[in-house]
Amino acid sequence: MSSIPEASPPLWLLAELTYRCPLQCPYCSNPVEMAAAGEELDTEDWLRVLRQARGLGAAQLGFSGGEPLVRQDLEVLVAEASTLGFYSNLITSGVGLTGDRVRSLREAGLDHIQVSFQSSEPEVSALLSGSPKAFAHKLEMAQAVKAAGYPMVLNFVLHRHNIDQTEQILQLAHELGADYVELANTQYHGWALLNREQLMPTREQLQRAEQVTNAWREAHPDGMRIYFVVPDYFEDRPKPCMNGWAQMFLAVTPDGVALPCHSARNLPLEFPNVQQQDLESIWRHSDAFNAYRGFDWMREPCRSCPEKERDFGGCRCQAFALTGDAAQADPVCTKSNQRSLVDAALGAASAQESGAPGLRYRTLQASKDILARQV
Repeated sequence: MSSIPEASPPLWLLAELTYRCPLQCPYCSNPVEMAAAGEELDTEDWLRVLRQARGLGAAQLGFSGGEPLVRQDLEVLVAEASTLGFYSNLITSGVGLTGDRVRSLREAGLDHIQVSFQSSEPEVSALLSGSPKAFAHKLEMAQAVKAAGYPMVLNFVLHRHNIDQTEQILQLAHELGADYVELANTQYHGWALLNREQLMPTREQLQRAEQVTNAWREAHPDGMRIYFVVPDYFEDRPKPCMNGWAQMFLAVTPDGVALPCHSARNLPLEFPNVQQQDLESIWRHSDAFNAYRGFDWMREPCRSCPEKERDFGGCRCQAFALTGDAAQADPVCTKSNQRSLVDAALGAASAQESGAPGLRYRTLQASKDILARQV
């Protein structure tokens, strides 16, 4: 008997409005092959997506990219989301944001703004983002966001080139008056996977950063809320990726491809496009969205594992990236017979010298060059 459940409504919609971005972060989760994407959805397309997603039951909405601020219709989309009853969040680098635009987004009904930082130091920020002016502008915009009545929510992506600055990062966030800080260790998808050996910290670095974070929490029990996200590779068990394949999360890419995970575009599945199908049909009936629902797809050791209803076999994108087979157990799991792939990656990263990054930066031209080499 099939164990594929009837699809529950998606609770979270991620609207990736564009792959365009003024920064070139080498850990970006956008697909390396982003240059192959089709034309961006226009305003009417996105309005239709928002209405259909809300009709399906989605309640939380993230506007992301690339950099969503490059879309001049962002306020129009935010206003529609507000009318529909979404709780909306803008996930932004802050580049392109101004005080006036913060206010216009507030007036349109945006509920939440998260500003991302590369570092606590301008020099490291410039190295990673490719912009010598970005750091100062981010500081200004974080303050503008709070002045407009939003909570200050900051995101720092951690990796070997900034993880030893964890205490300085927390001090900076404290001085800015942050309400929430996410210390999001890099997860290795997209450009981050391409740069894995150059970005992955050592286990000792990770442990020190956790110790610093815990000490800060103890010293400031009534201060900002801090979330420390450990890289999957350093765990013994996989995370319940998106709370299960196509269970609660729905992403739509800039050119309209619908995905059950924002990193799933590289999987060998034919994902439907919102320009050809409505979201309800995609979510409930498409082969791609049903591919890893339930438990029938699982092989051993997942199929008989008592933990499968907690972790759902882990991340399908990670399984494919490491083994070439998306139906394998997530190799992060120590029960997997391919855990050695993760251990080898950790070893290769530890052997890298810290002095010379050798990073491949996220740019449209770099994406075109990679595509050309694949042909």
